[in-house]
Amino acid sequence: MSIDTLADSTVAQLKAAYDKHGDKLIYPCALGSEGMVQIDLICHHVPGIRIMTLDTGRLPQATYDLIQQLRDRYNLAIDVRFPETQAVETMVHEKGINLFYDSLQNRKMCCGVRKIEPLRKALASMQAWITGRRRDQAENRAAIQPVEHDPVFGLLKYNPMLEWAEADIWTYIRENDVPYNRLHDEHYASIGCACCTRAITVGENPRAGRWWWEQEDALAECGLHVTSLLAREGESGDGI
Repeated sequence: MSIDTLADSTVAQLKAAYDKHGDKLIYPCALGSEGMVQIDLICHHVPGIRIMTLDTGRLPQATYDLIQQLRDRYNLAIDVRFPETQAVETMVHEKGINLFYDSLQNRKMCCGVRKIEPLRKALASMQAWITGRRRDQAENRAAIQPVEHDPVFGLLKYNPMLEWAEADIWTYIRENDVPYNRLHDEHYASIGCACCTRAITVGENPRAGRWWWEQEDALAECGLHVTSLLAREGESGDGI
């Protein structure tokens, strides 16, 4: 599938979602490479879609620089959401500043406080949300559909980027001079918090740079999507 065809398909899905939900639709963007493509398409074709991101308090400086680049390039003031200060303070007081290295349970607690709960609040008044998930990103994302019901947040979930491959993403970025996180040039494939992200080596899965010390590939997600939430509870996911 050509880049133009992929872009046209994504724009059509974004427009359909916005026509249906209006200001009750939101795009919580993690600012990865696919997110940059989708932001570019939104800003040029469906500028009414609200774009937000989560500042966990532990992001790399390169990610903050990218947020400023997006503001300068698109006149885009991204809606930046933060975790509850008291919840972070309590967690750090009880478990330590780097609690996520101690156990899987602690890492998921940290993700919950810094990411899942702020997202839950952002989605509370929404009807639907957009993701940048792609089928080629991980085995547990191979069966995702263009539109899904999200039982965790009780909303519709749109996945307009699911047919894009990694090579397509970078072709679009280069051809359209789209801003992106400079850590990608240092072999960071999937970028989250600075403390939980590393560069990958040749042949490694793109998700291998996230929570690498756990060595539990099936659980290498923060819990923002249903498959990982089900896996965290010891259940089998159904592909959504």
